[in-house]
Amino acid sequence: MPKPYPKEFRDDVVAVARKGEASMKQIAKDFGISEGCLSNWLKKADVEDGHRPGVTERQSAEVRELKKRNRLLEQENEVLRRAAAYLSQANLPKIVFPLVREMAAAGARVRVPVAVACRVLKLSTQGYYKWVNSPVSQRDWDDAHVIDVIRDIHADDPTLGYRFIGDELADVGIAASENRAWRLCSIAGVFASHHRRRGKSGKPGPAVHDDLLASIDDKGRVTHDFVGAASGPNQVWLTDISEHPTKEGKLYLCAVKDVYSNKIVGYSIGSRMKSGLAAAALRNAIALRSPEATIVHSDRGSQFRSKKVVRLLKNNGLRGSMGRVGSSGDNAAMESFFALLQKNVLDTRRWDSREELRLAIVTWIETKYHRRRRQRALGKLTPVEFEMIYVAAHAA
Repeated sequence: MPKPYPKEFRDDVVAVARKGEASMKQIAKDFGISEGCLSNWLKKADVEDGHRPGVTERQSAEVRELKKRNRLLEQENEVLRRAAAYLSQANLPKIVFPLVREMAAAGARVRVPVAVACRVLKLSTQGYYKWVNSPVSQRDWDDAHVIDVIRDIHADDPTLGYRFIGDELADVGIAASENRAWRLCSIAGVFASHHRRRGKSGKPGPAVHDDLLASIDDKGRVTHDFVGAASGPNQVWLTDISEHPTKEGKLYLCAVKDVYSNKIVGYSIGSRMKSGLAAAALRNAIALRSPEATIVHSDRGSQFRSKKVVRLLKNNGLRGSMGRVGSSGDNAAMESFFALLQKNVLDTRRWDSREELRLAIVTWIETKYHRRRRQRALGKLTPVEFEMIYVAAHAA
């Protein structure tokens, strides 16, 4: 079963089709989809906008959320009912963890997950599992008592640090070394009121990936040969983020480019330059291309060093690569694409709104850059033609 197109790509195609500047057949051909697929997308978009009767995605999500909420309320009511009956019994230790284990058992009348039961009873799930694995030690009981005393001392004088709190503990008859006082204060989150953490420096952070495309020439200089970096599609991708001004504010584009064919295999456009923008562009490229062990090269921006992007690359079997700080030549092939976009779209006029510029960028990428603009590096072929020839030759 083929993978679905990314939502951002579908929205862009629908927006271009609604402008009515070309026929449905031409638009479907330009974006590489069938007319039936485009018609279905338009019908769904009309339902979402209220122009056609039907159930919208938001309504479907609300129904699912209501069902989930109803099931959760039933579980919470069961927890309160069972807890009231359990705690009302005489001569029972008031430890509620056995009740949580009983409700989470497979044979329970209404099975309640551990997380739900602990949340309703205001218990820690970590503490529950610790209780299940082993009984509470005497040291934990002693530490809990000392932490209560520490919090009382800190409440009386918030300026005290762990050293002075250790001195106060000695006055109330509790023997605690400085190391123990520091450990218990850290566990309890008790710090002196004048304590402040150091702020982050303005320098770029360390690279989370090695530069897999770098090579050393005969003069000892670091170079990047993007032309010979890939012998087929989905071997090396380049990615970067550019910003473009409008009267409403800046618009940010994160694009992913295949080095072999110079095709933009994924992109995402938004009003904020966050790590989610880079992750969305990579997810779109992965959904459309299904890569394996692909090298994804970028600069050392914080968006590409974020945990979200690093986790995305690792979960999909992709290899990250990063250039040096302040060296635009380490990602020159991606910068050349943004230069073409600047010259052919952004500098042609003043843009009033973000949506207007967004549609112009999407139309230029999908109709002009991919299917009409011939490139000398590709033998005067377009990126789509170049990849079609490769697929035919590879199949033969």
